[in-house]
Amino acid sequence: MRGVAGVALSLTLAAGTLGLATPASASDAAEPDVPPGEVASSNIEHLSNNPKNGALQGTGSDIAFQGKYAFAGNYDGFTVYDLSDPEEPVQALQVYCPGSQNDVSVYGDVLVLSTDSSRSDDSCASTTRPATEKDAWEGIKVWDISDPLEPEYVKSVETACGSHTHSLAPSKNGKDLYVYVSSYSPSSSYPDCQPPHDIISIVKVPMKDPAAARLVGTPNLFPKGGYGGDPDRSASATSGCHDITTYAKYDLAAGACMGDGILMDIKDRAHPKVISTVRDTENFAFWHSATFNNDATKVVFTDELGGGGLATCTGEYAPELGANGIYDIERDRRHGGKHAGKHGTKLVFQSYYKIPRINDATENCVAHNGSLIPVKGKDLMVQSWYQGGVSVFDFTDSKNPRELAWFDRGAGVSSGGTWSTYWYNGYAYSNDLGIGFDTFDIDDRIDGKAKTNLRSLNPQMQEKF
Repeated sequence: MRGVAGVALSLTLAAGTLGLATPASASDAAEPDVPPGEVASSNIEHLSNNPKNGALQGTGSDIAFQGKYAFAGNYDGFTVYDLSDPEEPVQALQVYCPGSQNDVSVYGDVLVLSTDSSRSDDSCASTTRPATEKDAWEGIKVWDISDPLEPEYVKSVETACGSHTHSLAPSKNGKDLYVYVSSYSPSSSYPDCQPPHDIISIVKVPMKDPAAARLVGTPNLFPKGGYGGDPDRSASATSGCHDITTYAKYDLAAGACMGDGILMDIKDRAHPKVISTVRDTENFAFWHSATFNNDATKVVFTDELGGGGLATCTGEYAPELGANGIYDIERDRRHGGKHAGKHGTKLVFQSYYKIPRINDATENCVAHNGSLIPVKGKDLMVQSWYQGGVSVFDFTDSKNPRELAWFDRGAGVSSGGTWSTYWYNGYAYSNDLGIGFDTFDIDDRIDGKAKTNLRSLNPQMQEKF
């Protein structure tokens, strides 16, 4: 939801209240696999937790990594953690700068922060304002992090409907950084967020002069209109994108656009072109995020059924609901083979993946943010499922994904569960909505051959390993 944490939805909302697909039957409900107040895991060890503290008491959001530092977003700003001891990260710095979601990315000496709540101005001292006010501000904030422990706020760029999330796409020569800004939920009463809003915003950041960042385009991704939605399923209409993942090496981007999943050609960074669109009018309700596999032959799309506040892992909901959808990218061989050209490229559905555990009916649980584990020859992913916990799964066989490891806190331990879990240089790091920053060690039989010399990681800006 724009400007509101997903868990603001009541965790006790029933399927009938939301108009979602009806659960199979009440008899399918079962006792949770992890009892309330307890913690359990398989093939993954919880090593440490850094609780929320100080000025940043808001919802924990996304994470980016560079060198020995993790940059963890929070609705009140962001925290820099020193990973010199990766098993016991140390909080090195807090930056107070409220403005949800504060999703964060880093590239070189540049940090980008998303603001998707109407503010009185673009400063870090801003206060909330109604989106109906013309003078209210939303967009991205650009920081100079040449010294990661003394970040300098250098520029803001206002964007239509704000910036719920953003993704980075560096130019081929590395001189410029393009920021694809995703936003949605327009209203005729919002002067800066008018319907139909079938666009994304593109901001260009010169790497040598980030203070010169500016808006360079608002391409319409759905000139004929996107999916119209389905009130009977509470399936969202397309009105922009929720999240985009870029893969600059292959000049590709995958967009999760509420009612549509799309694949884009981004060879011309400022002018992306949609080359394939898919819809799931039976099971997907809200296309939320996307992850490529390493060789860009697959995309994992997530469905954030219920906006992050619904308990879809109780056994009452089918395994296709609130799940991942795994798609192969097929290229027409008549145009030079699977890695040549974009003509005839299409997304082809293969399977769903949902965690197999049963949760308590009070636990919000749905597919959310994750990243690849860089093991060559395999497609492995670690992923957050809110109060469903952390799951590691193998989708090398895209028709038959399977879980390899998991961590689950029972009801009552966290107020909202884990937002994002990403693998970085031997460990998995997770930002919990309520209880802070977690560190995990996955069993070496799973990630023992993974690449451990990553210099940076932005999960929404994939790089080949």
